[in-house]
Amino acid sequence: MTITLGIDIGTYETKGVLVDDGRVIAEAARGHEMRVPRPGWAEHDAETDWWGDFCAVARALVGQARIDPRRVAAVGASAIGPCMLPVDAACRPLAPAVLYGVDTRAAAEIADLDAAIGPARILEVCGNALTSQAVGPKILWLKRHRPEAFAAAARIHTSTSFLVERLTGRAVIDHYTAANFAPLYDVARLGWTDALAPDIVAPERLPRPDWSAAIAGEVTGAAAAETGLAAGTPVTVGTIDAAAEAVSVGVAAPGDLMLMYGSTVFAILLTAARIRDGRLWHAPWLFPGLHASMAGLATSGTLTHWFRDRFARELGRETAFATLAAEAVASPPGARGLLCLPHFSGERTPLHDPHAAGTFFGLNLTHCRGDLYRALLEGIALATGRIVETWAEARAPVTRVRAVGGGTRNPVWLQATSDVTGLAQELCAETRGASYGDAFLAAVAVGAARPEDISRWNPVAGRALPAAAAAAAYARARPLFRALYETTREIAHALARPLP
Repeated sequence: MTITLGIDIGTYETKGVLVDDGRVIAEAARGHEMRVPRPGWAEHDAETDWWGDFCAVARALVGQARIDPRRVAAVGASAIGPCMLPVDAACRPLAPAVLYGVDTRAAAEIADLDAAIGPARILEVCGNALTSQAVGPKILWLKRHRPEAFAAAARIHTSTSFLVERLTGRAVIDHYTAANFAPLYDVARLGWTDALAPDIVAPERLPRPDWSAAIAGEVTGAAAAETGLAAGTPVTVGTIDAAAEAVSVGVAAPGDLMLMYGSTVFAILLTAARIRDGRLWHAPWLFPGLHASMAGLATSGTLTHWFRDRFARELGRETAFATLAAEAVASPPGARGLLCLPHFSGERTPLHDPHAAGTFFGLNLTHCRGDLYRALLEGIALATGRIVETWAEARAPVTRVRAVGGGTRNPVWLQATSDVTGLAQELCAETRGASYGDAFLAAVAVGAARPEDISRWNPVAGRALPAAAAAAAYARARPLFRALYETTREIAHALARPLP
């Protein structure tokens, strides 16, 4: 048997596993916080939240399993992304890490680049329109607003590539993540380009692109001392957490869709050909020959935490979600006439509107907390439904859905998503997510597993099916949900503008 290690850095928690041919023999986790220093910003401290967590979890895994670290055949890492982090020549962070699409600080840079290059040209070359998910505008923001950090930066990393360089001394990034660096990545050439925006950053200051299951390098002596791993252990190139989670549940063929119920809903649909649609994100998949069409909401699990902390504080953190779920079950589909726009941090796909605002609409004096919580979960499901409709409009059919993430344990949220979309969702036996996918990719990288072996590692264990009884409620809600956003959009934008 071959033991592999996988560690994933999430928005609020780092998780890791040691896996022996599919069987988890140790697991560990460590929490951290997302910092919001001002509206529209989202940051991590890369030294403590990323590298510090990685080291602590790696040590905990090896200690828990009581194995000689030399028995670990390979290490795989993933992390939130795409992020933007400037580092010096020793790979030390020079500024807080700017997070993925939930950080909307670069709106002005997006507008300037669109005006200079043209959205159609950016979409054709890069595969993606410029949105809050794009790293290129955030690098330009750094250059404009933190010129000292930009000038001192030897490289601009994302989260996973930062971990890989700290482990191996090699600056490498996977193609799937690099494609999110628009307008700096050419999807046809599978490499960096400065043809569209030569004034953002030189390609030489970005990590070298490669495939996720390739070996980036080996654990250095310095990294071994900090992590407790053995020097010389192979390390994969790795990827973004959502892609690793998709791998963990067997998303492998065109038509396969992963729905990740996490801090945000994130969805990955595999396709045989590139989908050209500016409302969606595109990237080469983790293995050559496949494409990924992606979408994500701005707030999902984060919004349920907000609701718990504001309106169910007396229940206690350990039991609050179970109580809220029970209250939501008592409210019928449609939440007794309530609609919730879940755009509490703007919205990502398909709206790409950083000024979209959260709304509860239809309130009256008979509504209770359970109605509000159900409406919130249904709002997330309706926003997810808009993503599925966008794929249908782009002629990208969904043939199989694998649901993952902590939110799948919320029965109302899971069921509402199937009811709104009309899609059955499959749940796999192993639910540890991205870190498990990292361990699998590490096994593939050293020849201990083939990509198709994931169905043996992690078989389907359950399903959520659309309920006919809810069809009428959601048939009414879908067009009203769209109309509510369109009707309130200008008001939300006006409120977002500062007072003179």
